[in-house]
Amino acid sequence: MNKIQSMASVQQNRQIRYGITEPISLGGPTELDVIKTKALENYLQDAGLYESNEEALRREEVLGRLDEIVKTWIKKISRDKGLSDETVEQANAKIFTFGSYRLKVHGPGADIDTLCVGPRYATRGNGFFGELHRMLSELPEVTELHSVPDAYVPLMGFKLNGVSIDLLYAKLPLWIIPEDLDLSDDSILQNADEQTVRSLNGCRVTDKIFRLVPNIQSFRTTLRCIRFWAKKRGVYSNVSGFLGGINWALLVARICQLYPNASPNMLVSRFFRVYTQWRWPNPILLCSIDEEGSSSLGLQVWDPRRNPKDLLHKMPIITPAYPCMNSSYNVSASTLRIMTGEFQRGKDICAAMEGNEADQWDTLFEPFGFFEAYKNYLQINISASNVEDLKKWRGWVESRFRQLTLVIERHTCDMLQCHPHPHGFQDDSKPLQCSLFMGLQRKQGVTAVGGEPFDIRRTIEEFKQTVYGYTLWSPRMEINVSHVMRRSIPSFVFPGGVRPLRNSKGTWDSKRSSEQRVSSTGSSSSTITSCESKGGKKRKLGDDETFTDQLRNSKRVAVSVHVENGEDGSPNSSVESICSAPMKELCTKVEYDPISKGVGESHPVEKIATPQASLSQESEEVEDNFGFRNQVVKQIPSKDAFSKGAVEVEELEDVPTQQSVVTHKASVQLQKPIIKLNFTSLSTINAKNLRAY
Repeated sequence: MNKIQSMASVQQNRQIRYGITEPISLGGPTELDVIKTKALENYLQDAGLYESNEEALRREEVLGRLDEIVKTWIKKISRDKGLSDETVEQANAKIFTFGSYRLKVHGPGADIDTLCVGPRYATRGNGFFGELHRMLSELPEVTELHSVPDAYVPLMGFKLNGVSIDLLYAKLPLWIIPEDLDLSDDSILQNADEQTVRSLNGCRVTDKIFRLVPNIQSFRTTLRCIRFWAKKRGVYSNVSGFLGGINWALLVARICQLYPNASPNMLVSRFFRVYTQWRWPNPILLCSIDEEGSSSLGLQVWDPRRNPKDLLHKMPIITPAYPCMNSSYNVSASTLRIMTGEFQRGKDICAAMEGNEADQWDTLFEPFGFFEAYKNYLQINISASNVEDLKKWRGWVESRFRQLTLVIERHTCDMLQCHPHPHGFQDDSKPLQCSLFMGLQRKQGVTAVGGEPFDIRRTIEEFKQTVYGYTLWSPRMEINVSHVMRRSIPSFVFPGGVRPLRNSKGTWDSKRSSEQRVSSTGSSSSTITSCESKGGKKRKLGDDETFTDQLRNSKRVAVSVHVENGEDGSPNSSVESICSAPMKELCTKVEYDPISKGVGESHPVEKIATPQASLSQESEEVEDNFGFRNQVVKQIPSKDAFSKGAVEVEELEDVPTQQSVVTHKASVQLQKPIIKLNFTSLSTINAKNLRAY
């Protein structure tokens, strides 16, 4: 019966087009693919990614209780407002869910993203953050209650009967909220304030995704797999400049559209294959951008033709519901480089697994060895006088952590690359302190000038001044930034507080790293820093090594970021695979013509004008325009250049690496970065000094 239903689904998908382009392949799974998908599902099950039936029932009971609470709250509000008895009787507020819980890809212990929709007389200030907050604080089953009214999307967070809840609020211009309210109707946005529009966006996007994917079950299994992979590889964190839950959901949904009949194991492989070859900043779109709603409701949508800031986005992933927004605006040049390297790694592993009946999913999900990948790190210690202040202070610093990446890239002309760790660490011996870490390396392909290190003291001071501008800052809230070498990383960051053996030879990353080091050593004649050779004796490979050794022996802490290409398992920063013909057509169909007034998939754009900060030919990324204002135009082949049958090719082909065609409107001489990285003086800078500036 299941086989008959599957065949019917395949036939239906052949007749329906999902997304803005034709699919790459309509092929369905083979018997081997069915076996591999079952093995993948079992692996995810064994990894503990599915909640038990008891926990699922408990969540439903909690949501029912929350719905009762908000209904009681809204009736009290209506009475306090002096409304008529009839209005009080009909007063209603409704709870909706969105995010991973609504998509049904959440795991045990995950929080529930919820939205409370209320009528026009229940305000966000006095009503939601006032009366409802008070009611929740008096309930014994509610714990860890906190409000974030000044956030981009205001919310309350708490635990209800032990289940974590993030509660948003949307005030609609209605006197009565019907029980059958349809949030997907654009008319509910009429006369809504900006905070309400943002709060509604989560539910509206989730519902839209369900309507735009061909097979919901395959989508869920694939998304659960990709989320697990992203967390293991350290690229799951929107606040750190990587991607969050909704971003990964949109990326997976697009792959489901391109391969509508594929099974989850096929979709995982195609996911890495497509995004390894995707030419950012071409946007990811599940459907065409709604501009008619923009003209009638007046809400701003993502449009680089009209909004210059949209041109600066590195990795646009556009939400499908009106108003269409870029959900990944936090991505920087460094984090895009890291994710691109992870896509390439996933592609290589999946390619090695194809044709093998026994898949080694453990290899794909190997945790990224962050504290083995680099030689140099920044350690950011955050401390406060009590637990409550530390929680608020840590949240603020983490929200600004991404800015540190941006200012370092700017002040070093993108020559010093950063890798922020997506999570903080707590030292059990210091309960009122936590630490963030950032890996540092010299840009791949750029040799050190005279072996001199970067000077980022001023950059750190600028970052600390920004952080100390926190409106709720108190004198005991402090932040300290220091440089640490790999060998000096504190033990509390490792599981169990035990430092593991470096680069276990059994891991895929270590094997690939060794291959890259051998290749780099054999093909490059540039000077490389090396500590020792066989027998433990130092050997001089160049002037860089002598200077580095002097630095290590000096009393002053200075760092030269001498990182060989691909050493120590650091992510591969090159984005050099060129899109094949079918992939290029997919890219060009979603481009915008800055001259024409319309957006149409039948009118591909020939050029993408994007600001760039670095003129290095080593990277195909479009960098931030921080230091210079030259415009870079990347040539994209027109749709006419592709064969008519291009989109019918089943697989994406790897073609030889080519240099992207770049023309510069103005020739700009890059300024040599200031050299000398001295952190000793930073230790003397404290909050009091910074706030005195």
